[in-house]
Amino acid sequence: MIVSPSYCAMMARYNKWQNASLVEAADALDDAARVADRGAFFGSIMGTFSHLLWGDTIWMSRFDGWAAPGGGLSGSATLHTDWAAFKAERARVDRQILGWADRLDPDDLLGDLSWHSGVLGRNVTRPFALCIAHFFNHQTHHRGQIHAMLTAAGARPGDTDLFVMPEDIGL
Repeated sequence: MIVSPSYCAMMARYNKWQNASLVEAADALDDAARVADRGAFFGSIMGTFSHLLWGDTIWMSRFDGWAAPGGGLSGSATLHTDWAAFKAERARVDRQILGWADRLDPDDLLGDLSWHSGVLGRNVTRPFALCIAHFFNHQTHHRGQIHAMLTAAGARPGDTDLFVMPEDIGL
């Protein structure tokens, strides 16, 4: 598997762009619409946003030494409940992910990553490149869920196509 620093930087920019687009669309809804159970795995738009931020932070704790978030997977959907505070934290984390990706050297992506998985209840070791690919795939998966829920709620999320990402994202 080939995962390069330029791939990581591109995907970090894409992550930042897409999160900003979804947050902007969700701003058009009231709190009740954002927390309404919509049958998704994490229930609501807000629950899925919260889980995604939790997931990004837990992976970055493994990749870059960030503090791990509390709550575990079972608490991830309710870790962030205040919309304004969530938006500020989401933007901060996206900037930090971008900074991490921009600092990567090819040698940083070699070897394995080992951690204790609370989900699996055991220690896990996987190729670092695979973990990074999972990280970005996980983001895209849950943003797709959020996009669908926002659309069903009458919000209008923006384009998601990678090839139309503005060049200046992350600058």
